[in-house]
Amino acid sequence: MLVFIARRLGGGLVLMLGISFIAFALVFAGGSHAAHSILGQDADAAAIAAKEAELGLDQPFIVQYGTWLLNALRGDFGHSWFNSEQVVDLIGTRLPVTLSIVTVSVLLTALVSVLLGMTAAIRGGWLDRAIQFVSVAGVALPNFWVAIVLVVIFAVTLGWLPATGYVPFGDSPSRWVASITLPVVALLFAGIASTAQQIRGATIDVLSRDFVRTLRARGLSERSVIGAHVLRAAAGPALTVLSLQFIGTIGGAVVIEKVFALPGLGLLGVNATIKGDMPVIMGVLIVTAVIVVLVNLVIDIVNGWINPKARLA
Repeated sequence: MLVFIARRLGGGLVLMLGISFIAFALVFAGGSHAAHSILGQDADAAAIAAKEAELGLDQPFIVQYGTWLLNALRGDFGHSWFNSEQVVDLIGTRLPVTLSIVTVSVLLTALVSVLLGMTAAIRGGWLDRAIQFVSVAGVALPNFWVAIVLVVIFAVTLGWLPATGYVPFGDSPSRWVASITLPVVALLFAGIASTAQQIRGATIDVLSRDFVRTLRARGLSERSVIGAHVLRAAAGPALTVLSLQFIGTIGGAVVIEKVFALPGLGLLGVNATIKGDMPVIMGVLIVTAVIVVLVNLVIDIVNGWINPKARLA
């Protein structure tokens, strides 16, 4: 198991290095216009050249990347080119917002999807058809449309929940829950729809295997067969789907943060991209990539613990 974890960890580190290089190369491709954007349209060539020298944009690409990488390994992503704030500080204030809605959404998605997917696979009949219909509807409806409908009904019409804004958990747990409820529900709708379908398919596949019929023939109770064996066998595909759902939820959070005016990481990245703020863009990309790699690492470890065959992959 330790060899399996070390192999996965090494692969994650190599992946992070590759992501950082490619991301820096893509951002660097538009770096020639950065000084012009910072100084404005009226800046002359001398001022632009001086600004590029100040930012280090006049150096070769590999030198720029090496300098950035060494600083990033020390936790220093530089400062914003437009407001001089440290990128780490900007990310530190925005990250809890995004993690709040994404983590709660994924956890609820896992719980509800397992219940719906397994129920549909085991019970079948009208319940299976109803769950499939809801799943298809959830995939078809865009999350920004669901978010707007939720705001109109529960915030504007009923006044039960706030339409915009975010309250940190440390300030008020109850207001924190209220501030993330609608964003989480908006993300849940599509997440549960797609994940429940995948879990349903995985459960049906396991139920058709010979070992399940053998367990039933031995007289084991249906609860024991489902809880101790079917669920364990279907856990591998389910965990893979949930890891992909986590990545998709991070992407969907960008739109949700915009709709609900949440000061999250996605909104920070979008605004930095519009302005061409390279240090902030790189900081957001790397932090997001680290989160995704860590989540996949945890999923792989859990999957390897549940299914020893997965350690051979």
